[in-house]
Amino acid sequence: MNLPALQQTLRDFAAARRWQPFHTPKNLSTALMVEAAELAEIFQWMSAEESQAAHLEPVMKQRIADEVADVLLYLLQLADQCAIDLPGAVAHKLVKNAIKHPAPAAAPRG
Repeated sequence: MNLPALQQTLRDFAAARRWQPFHTPKNLSTALMVEAAELAEIFQWMSAEESQAAHLEPVMKQRIADEVADVLLYLLQLADQCAIDLPGAVAHKLVKNAIKHPAPAAAPRG
């Protein structure tokens, strides 16, 4: 996936509809949360086992895919508006997470 190209596609899509004035970090982050809530709503009353199997049903898989895509698209637009280098931010965060949450030491062999 070419993130810069996708971000440009989203910029062009918004421009064609004259949506740029509304695509502020505040509005995009709010829209992101709404879409994330819609994704969570799919799984809301499922057991853990049901949620793990939900994607096996084609209609449910499409619902999940649509909401996951909405979340990603708003996240990409938010990162674009805030001039966030996503690959760099992800790499940096993975390093921070590894420091904050180190893997347990291997058990001694014996």
